[in-house]
Amino acid sequence: MSEPVRLFIETIHHAAFRYGGWAYARQGAGGVAGPIAGHVGGERNTTAGRIELNALVAALQGLPPGPVAIHSASPGVVRAARLLAAPPTPGSDDAPAEDLDLWAQALTAAKGRSLTVAPAPDPVARFLHAWAEVGQDKAKGQGRFAAAIPKPNLAKLALP
Repeated sequence: MSEPVRLFIETIHHAAFRYGGWAYARQGAGGVAGPIAGHVGGERNTTAGRIELNALVAALQGLPPGPVAIHSASPGVVRAARLLAAPPTPGSDDAPAEDLDLWAQALTAAKGRSLTVAPAPDPVARFLHAWAEVGQDKAKGQGRFAAAIPKPNLAKLALP
């Protein structure tokens, strides 16, 4: 069995002003343990649930086939990732009732993958939380935002 692609995802949401941001770092895409890639994004006029799902969809898109390990300190990301790992039957109490467009994208991106969910190490969570704040601030000023985290910044991230 191949090593899983590791995704580290963090989000932030300002409920009063309805804008938020997300950031992720990806390690192991293409079967290589070394290279790290990362992206940051944000939206305004949104909910915490949509920010969490946007982060998961962005992180899962374009991955090669195989297992994925999702690490996060954001409770909403953990909850959504666990639902992706073991999708509930339609109509059950656990089935999502909101943001069905994003759930469909997330389920499509996760289809055929074994997903595991674990907590993110504190230094990684803090690094990505800071980038999620950048995404939130950019979105506050200009609307929907997404960009790569610069490689010199990612080089400072020590993934376990």
